[in-house]
Amino acid sequence: MTAGAPRLSTPRLSALVVARNEERQLADCLDTLRFADEIVVVLDRCSDGSKAIATRLAHKVIEGAWEIEGARRNAGLDACTGDWILEVDADERVPAALADEIRAAIGGASAPAHYLVPFDNYIGRRLVRHGWGGSWGVGATTRLFSRGAKRWGDQRIHPAVTLAGDKRWLKTPMIHYVDAGISDMLRRLDRYSSARARDMRENGTKETFGRNLRRLFTRFFKCYVRRRGYKEGYWGFLVALMAALWPMLAWLKYKLEDE
Repeated sequence: MTAGAPRLSTPRLSALVVARNEERQLADCLDTLRFADEIVVVLDRCSDGSKAIATRLAHKVIEGAWEIEGARRNAGLDACTGDWILEVDADERVPAALADEIRAAIGGASAPAHYLVPFDNYIGRRLVRHGWGGSWGVGATTRLFSRGAKRWGDQRIHPAVTLAGDKRWLKTPMIHYVDAGISDMLRRLDRYSSARARDMRENGTKETFGRNLRRLFTRFFKCYVRRRGYKEGYWGFLVALMAALWPMLAWLKYKLEDE
């Protein structure tokens, strides 16, 4: 370096985890984030031991009650002070190879920008690589971004996101423990459909029985055939079935239930 030239500072990385009653998984998740300069945890209405774990392992802990997912995630983004932010859920793990790739990526990256991170999705101990989609799991999503380059919408389930800057890709997958098993998957189907039904009651909807009936078939085809869920055997069939069912189930709850 030429004498007197300014020294380039290393970009600071914040890791953000938003959790609700995740004492079973939170410690393992946070342990994989030690490579970050700052770990921020947002605790939403926790009644278990999540606070003690977060206080011990995170640099900053925020507690509150948020009915809308996007609002609590945006609260976490606002609390991060790093130049770059990595969003991680409690059921996800950042392997060492991904941590190294993240550090290398942001070391010389221009901003604003956002990176899509691929996922290795597990049901129990089974790695299910194919068939995810239709708002029922993802193969890749935006998790690394410069501060200010991502904001969440106000939907209860799968809120929309607004992104700024260049779109880039990382190569190393994040590990995602989606469901513990079939019963856990069915409980998630119930949660997702109930949250979607509440959104429709509050905001209105133009969805109809006929449209959701058609989506049963189109969503199943998308996951099982186009996204090659058939390669996963019965597990791929099950993922496609859940993706197909949850919009129809949400609409029926909207029409037939009061809350």
